[in-house]
Amino acid sequence: MNIDIDTLTNEWDELSREFSELEDCNRTYIELLEQLHSHQQKCFNEIKHQRYRMNQICASLRQFKNVQSPEEKEKIANLEKNTIKRKAQLHEIEQSLPAKSGRYLRIILGDVNVSILNRNDKVRYKDEYEKFKLILNVIGLLMAFLNLLFNYRVLELSYIFLLVWYYCTLTIRESILKVNGSRIKGWWRAHHFISTVAAGVLLVWPQGEHWQLFRKQFMYFNAYISVVQYLQFGYQKGLLYRLKALGERHNMDITIEGFHSWMWRGLSFLLPFLFVGYAFQAYNAWTLYHLSYEPVDAPWHVSVMCGLFWVLFIGNLTTTLLVVPEKIREKTKERYRLISMGKSMKLRKMMKQNSISENDIDIGGENSLVTNVTSSLEDDGDKKGN
Repeated sequence: MNIDIDTLTNEWDELSREFSELEDCNRTYIELLEQLHSHQQKCFNEIKHQRYRMNQICASLRQFKNVQSPEEKEKIANLEKNTIKRKAQLHEIEQSLPAKSGRYLRIILGDVNVSILNRNDKVRYKDEYEKFKLILNVIGLLMAFLNLLFNYRVLELSYIFLLVWYYCTLTIRESILKVNGSRIKGWWRAHHFISTVAAGVLLVWPQGEHWQLFRKQFMYFNAYISVVQYLQFGYQKGLLYRLKALGERHNMDITIEGFHSWMWRGLSFLLPFLFVGYAFQAYNAWTLYHLSYEPVDAPWHVSVMCGLFWVLFIGNLTTTLLVVPEKIREKTKERYRLISMGKSMKLRKMMKQNSISENDIDIGGENSLVTNVTSSLEDDGDKKGN
């Protein structure tokens, strides 16, 4: 294909015009970025100013504890209510601003801004986190079964290295989610840090008699936990979607390995499986405790893993047991509240029916009066006619 030099010159001129438009667009983009940074700093300063003034007002309110005047009491109550409301409003504003990374992220990633300002991007990142957990759980389940079928050191180390990488990645991703508004609770984050340490200890546990005695039990434990976690993640994801649609959960809430208060509706049937998993952790700790004494000359890995399994068992069991009685009390209160509402609705219905009956009586009386008047008028007309 032959192209003359004039055609190429024209194409270059057209490309240059497009490049000029690109430069204008980039200049506007840089100006907007500078304005964005300026507005962000202004918002931070204003939030700081709001909190400072609110603290002063709250400190001054403490002087009015013994107020007797009803008007002043009402004003104090309004100020306290407005203060609580303003704190919630400031927290909501902070969610749209970049947040500082925690110490763990600063150690791992350095002083990098990991805030995701776009709400859709936040939810997309959270969904990717959920998919990552589901996929790795399936892979972990398959590798645990393979290790039960074949006793190869390379396969064992590959699986344990996968556990180390998985839990390390979870802690980093959860820390990023925490910066971006996720409300994952303290123990479940600590659970993943402890699991990371446990996987690291397993990775350096030397091949020997103690490991071979514990190996099969450990693989059965991981296979069971993978199945339970897969069930949990699937059900929790569906439940979270429904609760978010009803406005009862936050968009950045995530699935967790344990039992949380919002799971009571629809997921309480998983509790027996969780308690079996916790009992399995205690059994692992008990087995390792005996292995630390017999056979003799147990490596330090046995005692460390025994302690870590005990910590995981106590932490998981305590956290779950603290949630269950609270939800039972809430459920009992809700049942009594519904019974009370049912009685009040029944009473209102009876009162409404009684009022309708009284109206019927009044209308009936008026109709009889009209009938009597009409009949008397007709009688008078007949008499005049006669």
